[in-house]
Amino acid sequence: MAREFSRTDRVAQQIHKEVASILQHEFKHREPEVGMITVSGAEVSRDLSHAKIFITFYVNDEEKIKHDLKTLQDAKGFIRGVLARRVRMRNIPSLHFVRDSSIVEGARISALVNEAIANDKAKKKDEE
Repeated sequence: MAREFSRTDRVAQQIHKEVASILQHEFKHREPEVGMITVSGAEVSRDLSHAKIFITFYVNDEEKIKHDLKTLQDAKGFIRGVLARRVRMRNIPSLHFVRDSSIVEGARISALVNEAIANDKAKKKDEE
């Protein structure tokens, strides 16, 4: 019987969970100026040497997002060290933080759809 998930998927899921916990508990005490962030996903390369960590920012200020992303990039050694103590792996992947704007894009598209529906309803009322 074939396995349902590949090793890279399982490692990515575990890294996602652990990095989210690290950012919530240990990183917030070290860098309190970082705004509201969430780990929305993780991808691990096939050789398990690199991990992309997708971060969602709950701030509309582009400068603040760039600052927070740079702060994460600067602290990736600390985060990787804590991750190494939590996960039993021979080699811990190097971390790359990437901004995930899919939630913001989804909200923007949803607002556009709602606006189009409201415009259609207004046109139907005008025609009656």
